[in-house]
Amino acid sequence: MIREILIGSAVAVTIFLAILGFDITPIIFIGVMLFMLNFLLEGKMGGGLKTVNVTSTVTFDDIGGQDTAIRELKEALDFIIHDTEIKKLGIRPLKGILLWGPPGTGKTLLAKAAASYTDSAFVASSGSEFIEVYAGVGAQRVRKLFESARDEAAKQGKRGVVVFIDEIEIIGVKRGRNESHMEYDQTLNQLLVEMDGINQNDDIKILVIAATNRMDMLDEALLRPGRFDRQVRVDLPDKKGRLDILKIHSKGKPLAPDVDLEKIAQDTFGFSGAHLESLANEAAILALRDKSDVITQKHLTEAVDKVIMGEKLDRKPTAEELRRVAIHETGHAVVIETLMPGNVANITIAPRGNALGFVRQTEKEDRYLYTREELEKQIMICLGGAMAEEIILTNRSTGASNDFEQAVKYAKDIIYSGMSRLGIISRDDMPKRDISRVASEIIKGLEADVRSIIESNRDIIIYLADIILKEESITGDMLRNSLNSAAA
Repeated sequence: MIREILIGSAVAVTIFLAILGFDITPIIFIGVMLFMLNFLLEGKMGGGLKTVNVTSTVTFDDIGGQDTAIRELKEALDFIIHDTEIKKLGIRPLKGILLWGPPGTGKTLLAKAAASYTDSAFVASSGSEFIEVYAGVGAQRVRKLFESARDEAAKQGKRGVVVFIDEIEIIGVKRGRNESHMEYDQTLNQLLVEMDGINQNDDIKILVIAATNRMDMLDEALLRPGRFDRQVRVDLPDKKGRLDILKIHSKGKPLAPDVDLEKIAQDTFGFSGAHLESLANEAAILALRDKSDVITQKHLTEAVDKVIMGEKLDRKPTAEELRRVAIHETGHAVVIETLMPGNVANITIAPRGNALGFVRQTEKEDRYLYTREELEKQIMICLGGAMAEEIILTNRSTGASNDFEQAVKYAKDIIYSGMSRLGIISRDDMPKRDISRVASEIIKGLEADVRSIIESNRDIIIYLADIILKEESITGDMLRNSLNSAAA
């Protein structure tokens, strides 16, 4: 109101001076410059904040693979829904919930479902929207976010609003880490002030839900009781969770009778919900390319490879390179089947991403802990490709470099877990040369066993490599049939 009065007065004075015959050109010039400066500053201070204001239609039934997170989140949200009961028991209402876990696990969906569950408005923003080089901009945007949340709830006629901040580690980073950029600290301070100002007796109740995959970076003041009271872990789904997610994303898609989603769930250990959504979408695209009316198991299996490795590449290695790749990958597969029968799902020499070929394994069970013997098996699998090249082609190639990096990683896991001859050690205090020496010893000690496996299956590797060269890929069942026939 005051600004409008000042602008009107300035215009009136300018017109009056023009009537008296004064040259008002400098005044007009200064006025235009001030207007442009004000416009730019307003844009930097508030206009740069991008929020998503919606009435969320996502429910917890739309989210699969996160039963534990949903149960814990619902318990926290029930405090808000049943506010009368909790007041009687003297329970302090929650102000904030922190969702943390790997990318693509459904943290944003959980926040939207929380808004639906509590019948609240939903206002979302990202941590990157708050930081600028201009001092005070972030703090101003934090204030604007909470003002926008209250306005949106009032507009929708809701009693509550969920304020969702994604990538909160950007503004919630531990204070003092950005010594040359105090803007981060000011922005965090303002967020703390706003959260402290949340009052459950207000007409519109605010719940702050934040998401991060770097919880270790967050300032302790954010995590203390009275701010983010609950920290809910949103982890990668297990096999049952993956199956639930696949069923959700397969709704509305025509599936062939041969589709076995449980098999796909078994083959996708380590996939997030986002990966599985992409898998279902890619399978539908592959069906469209084949002019098929339904999505088959073949489409889903190829979609798994595409999500893991990327699209097939147009580049074609030479015939000599292709033969080497076929022998290399078959060597890996034979070692896998020897050590862990039934684990090979597919062998291919179709170039994808940075790989000229690969063997996809299928895990019968999700594994989270490994013994020394199991880690040694993984090292032997890594050595299988290079050993097959050496025995059959008489030399090795650079194609095994990534395998060797993985073998060294597994060897270091043995050392750091106290399962090597060094016993229990401190990885920070142990000299790197000692770690490297023992890792080499572990790998060297397993080479003879790998050599024995490759030499005893030399003819099978050559036979299967020739089939792969013609067909581009073979299934794990074909590999197992060949090994069983040779054993008989």
